[in-house]
Amino acid sequence: MLVGLSPRVVFRPIFRLHKCHIKRSSEWRRIYCFHSRPLSQRAGQQNTANTDNVNLINNVNGDLQGIHQDINQILDSKPGMLQNMCCYYFDGKGKSIRPRIVFLVSRAFNYHNFSKSFVSEDQRKVALISEMIHVGSLIHDDVVDFSDVRRGKMSVNSICGDRKALMAGNFVVSNASRLLSSIGNANVTVTISQVIEDIVRGEFMQQDNQGSFNQYLKKTYKKTASLVANCCKAAVQLSSSKAQAETAFEFGRNLGIAFQLVDDLLDFVSTSESLGKPTAADLKLGLATAPVLFASEKHPLLHDMILRRFQHKHDVEEALKLVANSGAIEDTRLLATQYCHDAVRCLEHLKPSPEKDALIQVTDLVVNRSK
Repeated sequence: MLVGLSPRVVFRPIFRLHKCHIKRSSEWRRIYCFHSRPLSQRAGQQNTANTDNVNLINNVNGDLQGIHQDINQILDSKPGMLQNMCCYYFDGKGKSIRPRIVFLVSRAFNYHNFSKSFVSEDQRKVALISEMIHVGSLIHDDVVDFSDVRRGKMSVNSICGDRKALMAGNFVVSNASRLLSSIGNANVTVTISQVIEDIVRGEFMQQDNQGSFNQYLKKTYKKTASLVANCCKAAVQLSSSKAQAETAFEFGRNLGIAFQLVDDLLDFVSTSESLGKPTAADLKLGLATAPVLFASEKHPLLHDMILRRFQHKHDVEEALKLVANSGAIEDTRLLATQYCHDAVRCLEHLKPSPEKDALIQVTDLVVNRSK
């Protein structure tokens, strides 16, 4: 018997749905169809073409310009293996979603407070730090997960070995800490420092395979959402009140959890080529993510597989079939949509601005992304 909350129970209370209501197929279809609508439409915006949505997000491209070159300069050491390893992923080919969010949050809250859209020098540093911590943690993750591929190319550890990859990851994070110290704001230092602790604790939680949905959500916050949440908070701490900083934190927390929920469902439905990394990777590592935990309600056979970390012959293949035949993918996407809805609610008090609209569109892109 698995411990912890049933995944059905963690649906956000905003929709006031009881577990038994969700199980009624007609009600489920109505709910899913409604919440599959773009969140921007439910936030009262006019319907916008997909290209316009993307253009709103791309408004921040001017802020993004040069960030990878700046990070490479920060990581500059004597030319050689360490330099090449540290700069390997800062090639400008990633989505840069975390610095994008930091820039948009900075501009949206600055406009709300000062009627002017801008990003301060220190807020830009927070954006760089978010990307550096993210990449440093990816390098470590690939070592822990024995991953050979990242972003469609060979991972650092597969090229240079695990020991050197770990040192390179440490070097990236240590330089992020040095950049953080240059901001000179004690509150921001405490906020960003919490991210490092959360990532480490989240990794330990992931290795502790309890098969609990509550544990899964706590792990997801620490490993993924904490970075987004605390960087949003730090950016707003530099220009706004404590209450507004907490609102920015909640926006980032909800968006970060949604992002990971979608990441976990894509592991079941996308190809390796589109993701840029192997599919079914979590199952092969013995990890039970949201789709598996949802499916285990309908297929109790999965309980034993989860507890033995899918180590028996054909466990992975059987688990993939059970997830596909359980509606768990739709359940996971709906839960991600609910978290995104909560993220949008955090922005309700902000003055209308293109950056606020762009943040709402980010939630749509998170839920509907394919890689």
